[in-house]
Amino acid sequence: MPTIALVTTAAARPVDDDLPLLLSALGSAGATAVAADWDDPAVQWNTFDLAVMRCPWDYTRRLPEFLGWLDRVETATRVLNSPAVVRHNIDKHYLAELRTLGLPVVPTMFLEPLEDTGKLRPWLDERWHLSDCVVKPCVGAGSQDALRFGPTDRPAACTHAQRLLAAGRAAMVQPYLQRVDSDGETALIFLDGLYSHSIRKGPLLRTNVAAGPAMFAPENIAARQPAADELALAQAIVATYAPKRLLYARVDVLRDDEGAPCLLELELTEPSLFFALGPGSAQRLAQAILRRL
Repeated sequence: MPTIALVTTAAARPVDDDLPLLLSALGSAGATAVAADWDDPAVQWNTFDLAVMRCPWDYTRRLPEFLGWLDRVETATRVLNSPAVVRHNIDKHYLAELRTLGLPVVPTMFLEPLEDTGKLRPWLDERWHLSDCVVKPCVGAGSQDALRFGPTDRPAACTHAQRLLAAGRAAMVQPYLQRVDSDGETALIFLDGLYSHSIRKGPLLRTNVAAGPAMFAPENIAARQPAADELALAQAIVATYAPKRLLYARVDVLRDDEGAPCLLELELTEPSLFFALGPGSAQRLAQAILRRL
């Protein structure tokens, strides 16, 4: 009987709705599956046939420690998604690479640690002088440290960016696309490279309001049938990773001011997959995991 570790962290266990469903699905499929905290020194990773990244959601604040663990665990067992994919995906600079490939991505300005933020305000005034913007870290999850600023709040936006940079964290700045207030965000879930199901997220960010202390901001989630253009975009994005054989992927899509879909984030590390809103999806992932053994 194969043994599978679902990689977690202690604080995430009570709030990850996917975890018990996947544990149950793997058990029903004939595997021995356990939730294992990535930072638990008692876990013997070499006793598992496979480790599947699920909810190690505190890694964003402990990145060097997490990357060190990732280096060690990949010598002990197989990890999915692969450590190479994880290392690349946790830093949202990958958005620039996808944009270079001609894929529609929410316009993004990147700022690096110790960089002068003096260019930020002129850039905002030139690009989006009447629009809200969002400033957030390049390594982040659950809307933590992501703040929305109005067009009269440029000094505060620059201050927040500088605060991130001073802490050694690269920052990114994007326009707040107004259609999210009416249309929401579409998250398309792929399992073993195939489209599975989608959900709608309601708008999360209010102007000058930080997320609370929880691991992720409260979300308004419902099942959604994606539009044809959203699905086509998501499939094109996932196809760019086809040689990597992704076990799972979540493609978060917004509509721009002209109504065209564009990529907000591509989640390949530890995304919520919303099994409860995709009938049979936990079972499909369980089968995909077993096919990798």
